[in-house]
Amino acid sequence: MLIDDITIKIFAGKGGKGRVAFDKTRMAKGPTGGNGGNGGSIYFEGVSNLSSLKQFRYQKEVRAEDGEEGKGQLKDGANAEDVILKIPVGTIIHNLSNGQKIEITKIGEKVLIAKGGKGGKGNNFFKSSTNTTPMQFQKGLPGEAFIIRLELKLIADIGLIGLPNAGKSTLLNELTSASSKVANYCFTTLEPHLGVYYELILADIPGLIEGASVGKGLGIKFLRHIERTQILFHLISAESEDPKKDYEVIRKELEKYNPEILKKEEYIFISKSDAIDEKELKKKLKLFKNTLPISILDEESMNNVKKILNTIIAKKKEV
Repeated sequence: MLIDDITIKIFAGKGGKGRVAFDKTRMAKGPTGGNGGNGGSIYFEGVSNLSSLKQFRYQKEVRAEDGEEGKGQLKDGANAEDVILKIPVGTIIHNLSNGQKIEITKIGEKVLIAKGGKGGKGNNFFKSSTNTTPMQFQKGLPGEAFIIRLELKLIADIGLIGLPNAGKSTLLNELTSASSKVANYCFTTLEPHLGVYYELILADIPGLIEGASVGKGLGIKFLRHIERTQILFHLISAESEDPKKDYEVIRKELEKYNPEILKKEEYIFISKSDAIDEKELKKKLKLFKNTLPISILDEESMNNVKKILNTIIAKKKEV
């Protein structure tokens, strides 16, 4: 199960307190209390693994360790290790405590989210000509603590969209090494799947239905992923009794969710073209402009799809 929206609490470590200590060497009485170590900070780092948010399914709180207390003989306490949490590229980090929003867009990108508390000063820090035996020390400062919402929005070059059972998973599997589940019933795909065609990332978006933008079916959960794709491949099943209506249902749901999505470059395909006779296929193709029939059983049609993909790759390189 893909987790793409989850809320957690994070707590950076607090600083260690300073030490009150004096020189144990005979005839020496000076203060030797060391400073406390800094508490551990918490970072998020981008990775390619889409499933990495699963780590928070049962672990809803993340705590960094506290800094070590100061020691005698002018020895400072050790700083606590920072915590680096791996999250998928395309994740938006919503800080619900202060309203800030940060997005991870690159693999290896690391951002500081909660800073650890600074360690307190030991009594050696407070010595002076008038205070030769200070008893003062500082407590460590608390680390930052926030409530964080992690929202994953896939970043893909091409999003495969359409009603359930339109053949999106089949096409993805054919073009890439992906292994999306395929079956002849609605909502076979329960989570987005990614595949790579040379330099392009293709995303199989779970089937939308009428009313998806207001919570029906699976759509409301996955509409956000369509926002981040550059190009849309809209698949309409050749077996549909009303292809035009199928197309309009999806377009209306996209518009209700975010009208900007409709401005994306779009290719329309009549999928499963082998399932109907040639006369009926031609009739359905005329319903749209520049529509291509596709079937994984038809090598020529798959080559036509690959030509489109290769053209997109060439344009991407030019950019």
